[in-house]
Amino acid sequence: MKAIRRFSVRPVLPEPLRPLSELARNLRWSWHPETRELFQSVDPEGWRAAGGDPLRLLGSVSADRLAALAEDRRFRRRLAAAADDLHDYATGRRWYQEQPPGLPAAVAYFSPEFGITAALPQYSGGLGILAGDHLKSASDLGVPLIGVGLLYRHGYFRQSLSREGWQQEHYPLLDPNELPLSLLREPDGTPARIALALPGGRCLRAHVWQAQVGRVPLLLLDSDVEDNGAGERDVTDRLYGGGSEHRLLQEMLLGIGGVRAVRAYCRITGHPEPEVFHTNEGHAGFLGLERIRELAEQGAEFDAALECVRAGAVFTTHTPVPAGIDRFEAALVARHFGDGGELPGIDVERVLALGREDYPGGEPGLFNMAVMGLRLAQRANGVSTLHGKVSREMFAGLWPGFDPEEVPIASVTNGVHAPTWVAPEVFRLGARQIGAGRAEDALTVGGSQRWDTVADIPDAAIWELRRTLREQLVEEVRERLRASWRERGAGTAELGWIDGVLDPDVLTIGFARRVPSYKRLTLMLRDRERLTELLLHPERPVQIVVAGKAHPADDGGKRLVQELVRFTDDPRVRHRIVFLPDYGMAMAQKLYPGCDVWLNNPLRPLEACGTSGMKAALNGCLNLSVLDGWWDEWYDPDFGWAIPTADGTAMDDDRRDDLEAAALYDLLAQRVAPRFYDRAAGGLPGRWIEMVRRTLATLGPKVLAGRMVREYVERLYAPAAEAHRSLDPIAARELAAWKARVRAAWPAVAVDHVEAVSDGPLNGTAELGSTVSLRVSVTLGELDPSDVEVQAVAGRVDSADRLSGAASFPLKATGATGLDGRRLYEGPLTLDRTGPFGYTVRILPTHRLLADGAELGLVAVPAEGAGEGAGVLMR
Repeated sequence: MKAIRRFSVRPVLPEPLRPLSELARNLRWSWHPETRELFQSVDPEGWRAAGGDPLRLLGSVSADRLAALAEDRRFRRRLAAAADDLHDYATGRRWYQEQPPGLPAAVAYFSPEFGITAALPQYSGGLGILAGDHLKSASDLGVPLIGVGLLYRHGYFRQSLSREGWQQEHYPLLDPNELPLSLLREPDGTPARIALALPGGRCLRAHVWQAQVGRVPLLLLDSDVEDNGAGERDVTDRLYGGGSEHRLLQEMLLGIGGVRAVRAYCRITGHPEPEVFHTNEGHAGFLGLERIRELAEQGAEFDAALECVRAGAVFTTHTPVPAGIDRFEAALVARHFGDGGELPGIDVERVLALGREDYPGGEPGLFNMAVMGLRLAQRANGVSTLHGKVSREMFAGLWPGFDPEEVPIASVTNGVHAPTWVAPEVFRLGARQIGAGRAEDALTVGGSQRWDTVADIPDAAIWELRRTLREQLVEEVRERLRASWRERGAGTAELGWIDGVLDPDVLTIGFARRVPSYKRLTLMLRDRERLTELLLHPERPVQIVVAGKAHPADDGGKRLVQELVRFTDDPRVRHRIVFLPDYGMAMAQKLYPGCDVWLNNPLRPLEACGTSGMKAALNGCLNLSVLDGWWDEWYDPDFGWAIPTADGTAMDDDRRDDLEAAALYDLLAQRVAPRFYDRAAGGLPGRWIEMVRRTLATLGPKVLAGRMVREYVERLYAPAAEAHRSLDPIAARELAAWKARVRAAWPAVAVDHVEAVSDGPLNGTAELGSTVSLRVSVTLGELDPSDVEVQAVAGRVDSADRLSGAASFPLKATGATGLDGRRLYEGPLTLDRTGPFGYTVRILPTHRLLADGAELGLVAVPAEGAGEGAGVLMR
């Protein structure tokens, strides 16, 4: 029989054990080994059965065991020490509190998914894991962050395989009362409630659940509220599920409802109000509209409110291809923001204009969430140096007239939260070298360019560590593989072969990630005979562990999974290559440390960052990757290998895959495997161990989320907070009026004439170090010289006279307006490099409250024939 109602019955802890509840509900336990060890000692078997989840553990411990622990003085001392440590961690001064004044009082960080721990399954892949690591590192550094997301009652799907190897999805129901969450309540004890207006007089209501991530609160909105209609209750049913309207409602709840949840949280708890709002991907972009509505209610006009919102907003894009961006029919958005919908009092046309693709190549009938995110944020960034470049090119249409390199999208390369991803054995090895306190600081705060103390660790200790981790992975793989085959219908008698799967002394390669086509899960299968030779080599074999989920709606991705699974099922190779279903955080924490090599072979440049290789590197695993994402900027042959790419628009996709797969096989056969098996007299692979040491010493400090969050604070949050404070209502109104005036007058702005004066002739050549005086005549129309900056831009030129590596510098006005209304600007141009060299001039708007000269997307350049003796100076 099935129950008609479900309850979560929580244990009543004896008074001396009450601190266990607080320790279990603060997710710091997920990255704090001492707290996990404390819970494990409560009931080792129960801890294993609970999957390392303290709440599930406490729900299963017998009353007799709890009574015995309450009388155990040694356990009580450990418990008191853990509780005191958590209190000190949550209230003490950390890196952020030691910085100079002026940093934001609080930052609100919005993301559609958060990967904190497997005990709170609210993530699908890299975006969510990155968001979780951001929160954890902010906590470690003392950054006053408030996380905002949605609570999905089914989370992301659980993956299994059919007997034929086809991916199957399962959606277990999550009960918030059984998760490490508490309901945000008003002072009178009633649940805090968020409401959004929907067309037709309907209402979308949501409760707010709170997870405590160390020092950082994470607010998760939940639409499964009794007062909602059936459709509204299902808005937060699944992560990345449903059709267009379902996704739109999710993103409205995340953005608009999320701001309202933050306001409720700050009002109820007294937490400082955020001065900076950070949107992690475009899904939460509607938060800017809600902030405009708030200011409009206080009397601000739309344009002034927009300037206030932009000043304190940061937008991070993780998407390297337009197809990865959420886009909605403009009519659907208009229906939800029109009469009877959300944001009353705001003209729906102003809303649509923020997301409209009104640039060459865009589709004006679509509403683009990333475009809105960029228009609502004064500061934006990609997540690696290469991805920043790709993003500037992808969104260049929003800044017409500017070269892609001048598009105001910066880059902050992602990092990973080392205490979450470093194996305890690796941490203990480091702690033996420098002490536990210094080791913890090195992993959390970072700041050092190198971890040189790694050089003092003996080769034998490093090799013993690597074999221990590989052995643990072999055990984990066999256990998971056995469970997978049972789910596929195999009987115990059929599975004896699994005891021989993988070998702790064989070179082990890992490959695990989502399965969109550009990540090329099956590139390794391009030449199956060649791969089989590598797997079964008599002297230098390799073994490969693969994991990954395809999106439920992506049949192409599912076919890739099935293709790989069928290969791994082959009795000839199944002891050397395995596919593990249901890839998630719990699996990843065993997989990264146990691999010797981490493989990544996306289509370049479609990997925004790719943090899995960073987690592997922190455990001494070497990277073998296409030069994409973070590997493009930090690759060095001292600690890894680069897979050559067959770039070029004329390259056929199949041909490209063939060439790059062949390069991968060659690297494995000729360089990677020989180095792993090259043993000295003592049986140690000295050159391999040196690469491991260099990976830890050089890559370790770079890939930290602590480094990443400090960059966000210093380069984005602090300037955004300063800009936010500068825009009081009067300043915002003045800035909005100035922008409107400049835009209206810009068609009349022109560069009329450019003249170059030199001591020698300007006949296409000049000497290095000589100086040219530029004289530029411009028309400003209704604008004043204080509204603009006239610049010279100089640099190298290609055969088509396009500038590259250019530098700009301002020219000075020489006096009053001439009789013809023109103004004259002058300045010296120093010829500071040899080879093809050229220059141009341009006019940009300028204002003290602009973050960048390209912000308005307005520029005036010389027309053809405007230059006399100008142009290319040196060949």
